[in-house]
Amino acid sequence: MTAEADVLAELRRLRVRVPQLTGAFAARTDGVVLAADIGSTPEEAKERAERLAALTASVLGAAAQLSGVGGQGGFRELLVRGEQGYTGVYGAGPSAVLALLAGPRVNVGRLHLEARRAGARVGDLIDDALGALERPEAN
Repeated sequence: MTAEADVLAELRRLRVRVPQLTGAFAARTDGVVLAADIGSTPEEAKERAERLAALTASVLGAAAQLSGVGGQGGFRELLVRGEQGYTGVYGAGPSAVLALLAGPRVNVGRLHLEARRAGARVGDLIDDALGALERPEAN
């Protein structure tokens, strides 16, 4: 399996554990989508995730500054409640984020618990993939 396939599998397992999720994606902190489970077709998922990832990258900068200036340390997570549900962004290692869309009836405590666990796993998968790219091949 590739890192993208492993991350996508984790996103799908997360959606099973939190049925009120309507979408999930992992992206680099600069807004590049790594994997997405957020639409009815792969093309729709990619397009929607790219738009959301670009917004996530810009919001992430402000959230990190807010946390730092407030004396709360580095960014961990952000939850936005809208009229029709929630958008959550969770740190996934040093270079990525996990973003989730959930309906209005989601158990927010469960969402946080599962997202934090999945974010850690996604971060590990991404870090492992990046580490493999940096290691020279044995001759």
